[in-house]
Amino acid sequence: MSELITAELVDLDLSAATKDAAARSLAERMVAAHRVTDLDGFLADVAAREAQMPTGLDGGIGIPHCRSEHVSAPTLAFGRSARGIDFGAADGPADLVFLIAAPAGADDDHLTILSGLARRLMEPEFTAALRAGDDPGAVAALIRGEEPVPEPEAAAPIQAADGTDDSTDTPFRIVAVTSCPTGIAHTYMAAESLTAAGRAEDVEVTVETQGSAGFSKLDPAVIARADAVIWAHDVEVREKARFRGKPLVDVGVKAGINRPAELIAEARRKAERGEIAAVPQGGDGPADGGSGADSAHFGVRLRTYLMSGVSYMVPFVAAGGLLIALSFAIGGYEIADAKSVADHFVWGQADSWAALLNQIGSAAFGFLVPVLAGYIAFGMADRPALVPGFVGGAIALTVEAGFLGGLVAGLLAGAVVMAIQRVPVHATLRGIMPVLVIPLIASAVVGFLMFIVVGKPIAALQSALTDWLNGLSGSNAVILGVVLGLMMCFDMGGPLNKVAYAFAVGGLADPTDGSLKVMAAVMAAGMVPPLAMALATTVRKKLFTKTERENGRAAWVLGASFISEGAIPFAAADPLRVIPSVMAGGAVTGALSMAFGCTLRAPHGGVFVVPLIGEPFLYLLAIAAGTLVATALVVLLKGARRTVAVPADEAGATAAASRVGVTA
Repeated sequence: MSELITAELVDLDLSAATKDAAARSLAERMVAAHRVTDLDGFLADVAAREAQMPTGLDGGIGIPHCRSEHVSAPTLAFGRSARGIDFGAADGPADLVFLIAAPAGADDDHLTILSGLARRLMEPEFTAALRAGDDPGAVAALIRGEEPVPEPEAAAPIQAADGTDDSTDTPFRIVAVTSCPTGIAHTYMAAESLTAAGRAEDVEVTVETQGSAGFSKLDPAVIARADAVIWAHDVEVREKARFRGKPLVDVGVKAGINRPAELIAEARRKAERGEIAAVPQGGDGPADGGSGADSAHFGVRLRTYLMSGVSYMVPFVAAGGLLIALSFAIGGYEIADAKSVADHFVWGQADSWAALLNQIGSAAFGFLVPVLAGYIAFGMADRPALVPGFVGGAIALTVEAGFLGGLVAGLLAGAVVMAIQRVPVHATLRGIMPVLVIPLIASAVVGFLMFIVVGKPIAALQSALTDWLNGLSGSNAVILGVVLGLMMCFDMGGPLNKVAYAFAVGGLADPTDGSLKVMAAVMAAGMVPPLAMALATTVRKKLFTKTERENGRAAWVLGASFISEGAIPFAAADPLRVIPSVMAGGAVTGALSMAFGCTLRAPHGGVFVVPLIGEPFLYLLAIAAGTLVATALVVLLKGARRTVAVPADEAGATAAASRVGVTA
């Protein structure tokens, strides 16, 4: 712990007014201590983590944290604010701020120490000592565990109604699992919070933390004795089937931190009513399709399933698509018709190398639909669903159902596996269910459905969609471009962005003139948000903070590379002005790209694949127009925010009303 925090990394008079300013102030101390190599890059990673989920916790605590390649050594910086800083906690601003920096490949020992700190933050005596400390060195020692913390008073023994000591009675037993996306802080804070609440309620709580500091399974005997289960998680719980047959409370990780007593009470009520959760018995699939909360709306769960498939598909798209694009750059579009390089490869001929790249890329592209289907199913029912998902995706290609067929096949495979997992089987068969029985039965069912029942109708729908795209012209094409542009810029790498991108990439599997136009419009619109913010921070610097201006310089490269996420820090800081502005710019770019008839065969690359674009000059004009529109709007909206009218001086001044700058 001594190497994680020193007196130089402690600020007992943190003057920052916003969470971004607080993160910058503490990060600058890390840079000075040679723990962070790139301040702006690290802060961008912190902002991206904050955009996933606010890091403020009840009790006046803010714990911004991230893993970053710009961190040279695991580091803690602590700041104490007199006026408080809003980190998104329900009970108000935070006065204790911990910035936790972990290298991308942090070792288990350091992460175990960080998890220990996260647990201590749940102790009132520890946070009270942090608030009372007046020496940075002493506070650093307290955090390192070298200074003693006042011990809480021992709880009085539990008395039965007749006054006798009842502490030997068997307590109510709960097993819990906590996990969060980064696995550094929230996972362990939720574990400590649940454990502490259990002690207060005379409930025996045993927690399994599925975080970065390792994954140690609960003893099966402990699970067997448990009266109820609590899952406080924001990522999938591993090996869910272990908890089958128990009452279950399924919530997000912050609920485990902020309201543990309520969760324990709810677990008691479910146990008293005999409510048994429908956890799969044969594999690792989700309970009730849940992913963080059992009350999640079906639409939310469906989006999660689809995004799981898309996220695994994207690397195939990037690798295969760029290889194909490079082959076109070397050998022209006719290289797609070249003979197999396995039989016709000449080392000294550029066409042979172009054909090789094209055929490797095409092989990668051939996996798009099966991977999409397989990992949609995986998102629904975990590993047992992979085989039927891949099989269904391959059949979708066989019957020419394409991208839509892959979507349906994945959903069918996940649903079939979840249904099979709910069927009671003898204990002797449970070991072979996930590796043999479920893949066998589910593959047969999904194959039957795809070949005989739904495959051909979906293929007809896919064909109609292709014909519609090929027939788009005039206003219809422009309207589609507007819709795609809005989707690409709404959440900049989020679900809507990914849906539009997946729609475009799906068309590249069997390219037509219409699908190539869609791909061009999608990539052009996706470049607008970071380019617009880069331009805005250049032409009107005073409207942006120093951090935003520095992020703006990086956004030039990110935008040119078709990395929409480059605008996320700006949107997170000022969503009501930034998001509508970039959406308007994206809509303009998408509409112009479609109107100009621009086409694109590469699924990625930004300006670096401009030579492969049909009508490249008009394409760049469309991007420039959308960027200018978005820039003008964000400057206008931010400028209007920063000034307010002041009435004329009533003492007889004849000048017009003056204006003064104020903070919004």
